[in-house]
Amino acid sequence: MPQKKPVVVVTRRLPDVIETRMMELFDTRLNHDDTPMTQSQLIEAVKMADVLVPTVTDKIDLGVLSQTNPNLKLIASFGTGVDHIDLATARQRGITVTNTPGVLTEDTADMTMALIMAVPRRLTEGERLMRSGNWNGWSPTSMLGHRIWGKRLGIIGMGRIGQAVARRARAFGLSIHYHNRNRLPDYVENELEATYWESLDQMLARMDIVSVNCPHTPATFHLLNARRLALLQPSCYVVNTSRGEVVDENALTRLLRNGKIAGAGLDVFEHEPAVNPRLLELDNVILLPHMGSATIEGRIDMGEKVLINIKTFIDGHTPPDRVLQAML
Repeated sequence: MPQKKPVVVVTRRLPDVIETRMMELFDTRLNHDDTPMTQSQLIEAVKMADVLVPTVTDKIDLGVLSQTNPNLKLIASFGTGVDHIDLATARQRGITVTNTPGVLTEDTADMTMALIMAVPRRLTEGERLMRSGNWNGWSPTSMLGHRIWGKRLGIIGMGRIGQAVARRARAFGLSIHYHNRNRLPDYVENELEATYWESLDQMLARMDIVSVNCPHTPATFHLLNARRLALLQPSCYVVNTSRGEVVDENALTRLLRNGKIAGAGLDVFEHEPAVNPRLLELDNVILLPHMGSATIEGRIDMGEKVLINIKTFIDGHTPPDRVLQAML
C-alpha cells in the first residue's frame, strides 16, 4: 500500500516550477491569490499541516504554534531570516525549523552595491528630474553628488553577504571597514583588505558610508539607535538591505530631515509594508520594496532548498539547513 503523502501548506505564491514539483512530491495546499495569511489563517494552516512552508511575511509566534496539530514536525521557511518564527517554542514542541541560507548572497550584495553607488550620485533624483520635463540641459553645477572612490565603507555584519559586499566595494575603490560579533580570520581580512573595529561606535563616527548587513535578532534590534546614528558624520550615507528592525527608523528619518545624515538607501523597513510617511517626502533617500533578493534565479534556488529540506526530513534524516538557536 503506497505511503500517504505528507500535507504541505505553503503560505505564499512560489515560482511555478517549485509549486509544480511540490504538488508532485507532496499533498500540497497552495495560496493561489498570494494574499498574506492572517493569524487565524495561519492557525488553520498549522492545524492541518504536516509541514508548513512560511515566508518572512508570516509571523509564526506562540499564538500560532500553540495551535499546531501533533503531526506538524517541520517548518521549512522560504527565506534566510528566521526572526519571524518563535524558535524556542518550536523547539519545545518538537518542531524542526529550516531556512534557505547562501542562495541569496550575491543578489543581495548586488542590490547593496547598487544603493551604495546610487544614493551618493543621486541617481533616482536625476531620473525623476528627467521624467518631470524640467531638465534644462547640462551645467557645471547641476545634480552634483559625491564620488565613492576612496571613501570609507563601514559594514555592520560580515557574514556571507557582508563579505560579498566588501568584494564588490573594493573593486570600486572603497576602503573596507567592518564590525562583527566575531572577528574574521586573518586570511579573510587580508583578502578583503578589511579593517576590523571592535567598537561599533568608533567605526560609525569615521565612516563615509555605512551598510547594514547583519540579521535581525534580539541583540541587533535597533542596533543603530538614535544615539549611534547621531555619531555619523553629516556627510555619511546609510544603506540597509538586511532588516528594518536593525535601524531606529524614526531616529534615522529625523536626522535625514535635519541634514545630520547625507542620505540613505533602504530596501527594508521597520514596520513593513508600512513606510514612515516622512521618509517618502525626502529626496535624499532611495526607497525600494524589499527587493534585494528578488531575482528569478534566487527564488528558484530558495524553493529548491525548501524541497530538499522537506524531502530529507520526511526520509528520516536531518535536513541540511536546520536552524539551531546557537547559530543566531
